[in-house]
Amino acid sequence: MFGRQERTALLLLIGVAALVLAAHGILTLQGKQPFAHPFTNATPDGELVFFSGTIENAATTKTGGHVILEVSNQTIFIPAPAAGDRSFFKGQRVSVFGIVETYRGKKEIVVETAGDIQVTNPYPQPQ
Repeated sequence: MFGRQERTALLLLIGVAALVLAAHGILTLQGKQPFAHPFTNATPDGELVFFSGTIENAATTKTGGHVILEVSNQTIFIPAPAAGDRSFFKGQRVSVFGIVETYRGKKEIVVETAGDIQVTNPYPQPQ
């Protein structure tokens, strides 16, 4: 049916496909944390960063339903699909992964998916 060269090529293709699938699985399980850097104002645009802090202000945009958080004096932009039906409140502690972008001359962190947002105290104490 197949000659020796064809069998060898087929085995190599199967081996490479298995290796790629295994690498994909391992990287998916690791998540973004090993690849993210802590955010600083010197972080260049396009970098994947990690940032944690307490929400000082939470607002929804007038159009689009996006969420803008002020967290420890840093702006975090959460697109509507990533925000979903979540509510954010002043005093909540959040940790996010996102991409650094400059908007109107100010650095902000843009969250990509709902899984990139973790609220560590969903019900803050009344102030």
